[in-house]
Amino acid sequence: MAAGAAAALAFLQQESRARAAGVAGLRVPAPVTMDSFFFGCELSGHTRSFTFKVEEEDDTEHVLALNTLCLTEGAKDECNVVEVVARDHDHREIAVPVANLRLSCQPMLSLDDFQLQPPVTFRLKSGSGPVRITGRHQIVCINNDLSEEESEDESEEEIKLCGILPAKKHRARP
Repeated sequence: MAAGAAAALAFLQQESRARAAGVAGLRVPAPVTMDSFFFGCELSGHTRSFTFKVEEEDDTEHVLALNTLCLTEGAKDECNVVEVVARDHDHREIAVPVANLRLSCQPMLSLDDFQLQPPVTFRLKSGSGPVRITGRHQIVCINNDLSEEESEDESEEEIKLCGILPAKKHRARP
């Protein structure tokens, strides 16, 4: 799992360097930074829901990547259904059960970096838990700001783009 995050960060940094180098002499700077923080919460009979929210910031994308859901000490042998409430592509709220844990047959479920966009609410739909949810909170920041020196250089230079001309036709010689 850590190798996947490292590979993603390496790709983002490489992409950032390629964009900063420019295409056909045009500079498109976009340095990318990625931070990853451990996430965890517990649902039980006392705390039946937990909402993961972030503050809205410009040029920042937040992702919650879930790793595992597991029953912890004190769990009874009963069905514990965990439901995720999030937004779909039309920004409508949707509730989806993601796990049905039982101490005697399936006390843990691996979600292999199941990614969600905040805000996300986890609910213990049935059972008394306790159910531990773990994952990573990933923050990707794309900084589109240019330094003052770079913006001065760009304002002094004129960028000329040539239009695409049609190909010349050669007549066949008799």
